[in-house]
Amino acid sequence: MKKLLLSFFALALMIPTLAQAEVAHSTVGVQGYDLVSYQTDAKPLPGNGNHVVTHDGVNYLFTSKENKKTFEKNPSKYLPAYGGYCAYGTAVGKKFIADPNVYEVVNGKLYLNLDNKIKGIWSKDISGNISKANANWPEIKDKAPSEL
Repeated sequence: MKKLLLSFFALALMIPTLAQAEVAHSTVGVQGYDLVSYQTDAKPLPGNGNHVVTHDGVNYLFTSKENKKTFEKNPSKYLPAYGGYCAYGTAVGKKFIADPNVYEVVNGKLYLNLDNKIKGIWSKDISGNISKANANWPEIKDKAPSEL
Protein backbone atom coordinates (compact mmCIF):
# COMPACT_ATOMS: atom_id res chain seq x y z
CA MET A 1 0.00 0.00 0.00
CA LYS A 2 2.86 2.34 0.84
CA LYS A 3 4.44 1.74 -2.60
CA LEU A 4 1.11 2.39 -4.29
CA LEU A 5 0.72 5.67 -2.40
CA LEU A 6 4.26 6.74 -3.32
CA SER A 7 3.65 5.87 -6.97
CA PHE A 8 0.43 7.86 -6.96
CA PHE A 9 2.21 10.83 -5.34
CA ALA A 10 5.04 10.70 -7.91
CA LEU A 11 2.52 10.58 -10.76
CA ALA A 12 0.63 13.54 -9.32
CA LEU A 13 3.86 15.56 -9.29
CA MET A 14 4.50 14.73 -12.95
CA ILE A 15 1.07 15.77 -14.27
CA PRO A 16 1.87 19.51 -14.55
CA THR A 17 5.08 18.69 -16.44
CA LEU A 18 3.25 16.38 -18.83
CA ALA A 19 0.56 18.99 -19.43
CA GLN A 20 3.16 21.63 -20.27
CA ALA A 21 4.84 19.33 -22.78
CA GLU A 22 1.60 19.07 -24.74
CA VAL A 23 1.07 22.81 -25.14
CA ALA A 24 1.36 23.78 -28.79
CA HIS A 25 1.75 27.27 -30.17
CA SER A 26 0.06 28.42 -33.34
CA THR A 27 2.06 31.57 -34.01
CA VAL A 28 2.13 32.14 -37.77
CA GLY A 29 4.96 34.21 -39.18
CA VAL A 30 4.53 36.99 -41.75
CA GLN A 31 0.75 36.58 -41.53
CA GLY A 32 0.96 33.29 -43.40
CA TYR A 33 2.80 34.50 -46.50
CA ASP A 34 5.26 32.15 -48.21
CA LEU A 35 8.73 33.55 -47.44
CA VAL A 36 10.31 31.97 -50.50
CA SER A 37 7.76 33.63 -52.80
CA TYR A 38 9.13 37.07 -51.89
CA GLN A 39 12.29 36.17 -53.77
CA THR A 40 10.99 33.86 -56.49
CA ASP A 41 7.60 35.23 -57.58
CA ALA A 42 6.34 38.58 -58.89
CA LYS A 43 4.67 39.21 -55.53
CA PRO A 44 4.40 37.45 -52.17
CA LEU A 45 1.88 34.62 -52.08
CA PRO A 46 -0.15 33.35 -49.12
CA GLY A 47 0.98 29.93 -47.97
CA ASN A 48 -1.30 27.17 -46.72
CA GLY A 49 -1.51 24.62 -43.96
CA ASN A 50 -0.36 21.77 -46.21
CA HIS A 51 3.24 23.02 -46.24
CA VAL A 52 4.35 24.22 -42.80
CA VAL A 53 7.77 24.62 -41.22
CA THR A 54 8.19 25.49 -37.54
CA HIS A 55 11.35 27.53 -37.05
CA ASP A 56 12.28 28.96 -33.63
CA GLY A 57 8.71 28.44 -32.41
CA VAL A 58 7.08 30.23 -35.35
CA ASN A 59 5.07 28.43 -38.03
CA TYR A 60 5.76 29.49 -41.60
CA LEU A 61 3.38 28.52 -44.38
CA PHE A 62 4.41 27.79 -47.95
CA THR A 63 2.57 27.47 -51.25
CA SER A 64 4.28 24.23 -52.25
CA LYS A 65 6.40 21.34 -51.12
CA GLU A 66 9.25 22.78 -53.20
CA ASN A 67 9.15 26.16 -51.45
CA LYS A 68 9.00 24.42 -48.08
CA LYS A 69 12.12 22.39 -48.94
CA THR A 70 13.88 25.50 -50.26
CA PHE A 71 13.25 27.29 -46.97
CA GLU A 72 14.36 24.30 -44.89
CA LYS A 73 17.71 24.21 -46.73
CA ASN A 74 18.55 27.82 -45.83
CA PRO A 75 16.06 29.53 -43.46
CA SER A 76 18.28 32.56 -42.81
CA LYS A 77 18.15 33.46 -46.51
CA TYR A 78 14.35 33.78 -46.40
CA LEU A 79 13.50 34.88 -42.87
CA PRO A 80 12.55 38.55 -42.69
CA ALA A 81 14.90 40.97 -41.00
CA TYR A 82 14.13 41.97 -37.41
CA GLY A 83 11.78 39.08 -36.70
CA GLY A 84 9.33 40.42 -39.28
CA TYR A 85 8.81 43.73 -37.51
CA CYS A 86 8.79 46.97 -39.49
CA ALA A 87 12.31 47.76 -40.75
CA TYR A 88 11.89 51.51 -40.30
CA GLY A 89 10.41 51.03 -36.83
CA THR A 90 13.48 49.03 -35.86
CA ALA A 91 15.70 51.80 -37.24
CA VAL A 92 14.06 54.23 -34.79
CA GLY A 93 14.16 51.75 -31.89
CA LYS A 94 10.53 50.56 -32.04
CA LYS A 95 8.69 47.36 -32.93
CA PHE A 96 5.68 47.80 -35.22
CA ILE A 97 3.73 44.96 -36.80
CA ALA A 98 4.55 45.01 -40.50
CA ASP A 99 2.27 44.61 -43.48
CA PRO A 100 3.48 41.56 -45.46
CA ASN A 101 2.56 43.33 -48.70
CA VAL A 102 4.82 46.33 -47.97
CA TYR A 103 8.33 45.03 -48.41
CA GLU A 104 11.66 45.30 -50.15
CA VAL A 105 14.26 42.62 -50.80
CA VAL A 106 17.68 44.22 -50.42
CA ASN A 107 20.79 42.17 -51.18
CA GLY A 108 18.75 38.99 -50.80
CA LYS A 109 17.22 39.96 -47.42
CA LEU A 110 13.51 40.59 -46.84
CA TYR A 111 12.59 43.86 -45.11
CA LEU A 112 8.96 44.52 -44.17
CA ASN A 113 7.42 47.88 -43.29
CA LEU A 114 4.33 49.10 -41.46
CA ASP A 115 2.67 50.67 -44.50
CA ASN A 116 3.51 52.42 -47.78
CA LYS A 117 3.97 55.83 -46.14
CA ILE A 118 6.57 54.43 -43.73
CA LYS A 119 8.22 52.48 -46.55
CA GLY A 120 8.57 55.79 -48.42
CA ILE A 121 10.43 57.29 -45.46
CA TRP A 122 12.57 54.14 -45.06
CA SER A 123 13.36 54.11 -48.80
CA LYS A 124 14.93 57.60 -48.69
CA ASP A 125 17.99 56.08 -46.96
CA ILE A 126 17.73 52.30 -47.13
CA SER A 127 21.36 51.54 -46.27
CA GLY A 128 21.40 54.09 -43.43
CA ASN A 129 18.15 52.77 -42.01
CA ILE A 130 19.38 49.18 -42.24
CA SER A 131 22.55 50.19 -40.36
CA LYS A 132 20.49 51.88 -37.64
CA ALA A 133 18.11 48.93 -37.40
CA ASN A 134 21.01 46.46 -37.23
CA ALA A 135 22.47 48.47 -34.35
CA ASN A 136 19.12 48.71 -32.52
CA TRP A 137 17.91 45.14 -33.00
CA PRO A 138 20.13 43.42 -30.38
CA GLU A 139 18.84 45.89 -27.77
CA ILE A 140 15.13 45.61 -28.60
CA LYS A 141 14.61 42.12 -30.02
CA ASP A 142 13.66 40.54 -26.69
CA LYS A 143 11.52 43.46 -25.51
CA ALA A 144 7.76 43.71 -25.92
CA PRO A 145 6.67 46.46 -28.33
CA SER A 146 4.88 48.17 -25.43
CA GLU A 147 8.21 48.52 -23.56
CA LEU A 148 9.75 50.65 -26.33
